[in-house]
Amino acid sequence: MVDEALSAGAVARRLGVAVTTLRTWHQRYGLGPSEHIPGHHRRYTPTDLARLEIMRRLTAEGVSPAEAARWARQAPDPMPNGTVAPARIHPTGRDGGGSIPVGRAGPAARGLARAAMRLDTAAISETIAHALATNGVVATWEGLLRPVLVGIGERHAATAGLIEVEHLMSRCVSEALAAASRANVPTGPARILLSCADEEQHTLPLEALAAALAEAGVSYRMLGARVPVAALVEAVNRTGPAAVVLWSHTRATADPTQLSALLAAPRRPLLVLAAGPGWRADTLPAGVVRPVDLAEAVSLSAAVRDSLDQSRRD
Repeated sequence: MVDEALSAGAVARRLGVAVTTLRTWHQRYGLGPSEHIPGHHRRYTPTDLARLEIMRRLTAEGVSPAEAARWARQAPDPMPNGTVAPARIHPTGRDGGGSIPVGRAGPAARGLARAAMRLDTAAISETIAHALATNGVVATWEGLLRPVLVGIGERHAATAGLIEVEHLMSRCVSEALAAASRANVPTGPARILLSCADEEQHTLPLEALAAALAEAGVSYRMLGARVPVAALVEAVNRTGPAAVVLWSHTRATADPTQLSALLAAPRRPLLVLAAGPGWRADTLPAGVVRPVDLAEAVSLSAAVRDSLDQSRRD
């Protein structure tokens, strides 16, 4: 065999699965590394890799792991040039499970998209956690999470499918962002109030903002999804935040009277941010700011927090 044997980590990256998944496939189904040199860890040969690729593809298409492993073990050896001949027999009668478009996002996003299609919770969570620890919340959201979430949405709009993928991916993202927030609990009073617009149920971008604020040392309160305007104004009057971020994902929930009510509140915040694609710039009341992205929302929130703290010290 002319190809160099691979470590478990290299195989996991190539396939877009977690190392723990490879370990499970090895222990339960015998699809493990076959090259063994005394005194060294076992390594994966091209034949091993070919079988694991079949295992990955079939489980992504809904074939049970045991059945997928049976087909994978029947795979032919790679061809002399090191490539793998395409499988000619497919237990589901399909030629593939499709893919999630991620635009110009990099290989990490493509790997995460493949993991999402396989409903591989371990790989999804591992990828997100690594990105957050390495790159921070804003870069992870913009370069990894948002492209995959948008791609899932596009596939769903085109096919009416992938609901299970969207639900699992959303849960994994939410859990990872919550963990990032807990790891960076800011000190001091909560100056920023985060809320979804009335009837708005898409909370992940707001959760990303919460995690990014925590990472930047900015305290906040999160009200979450579907907050009626009366409840939002009551929260503002009770807490006196320096800034309020109101998220709307769709035009249906982007009623500008909600923003006007915040501006008319007895304890009017210094800054009202209309965040999300639902808002139209030409309908926003005077004095409302529409941030262009997550980084700007963090920057504006931190600036108004600092301004309020400085004025109180003076």
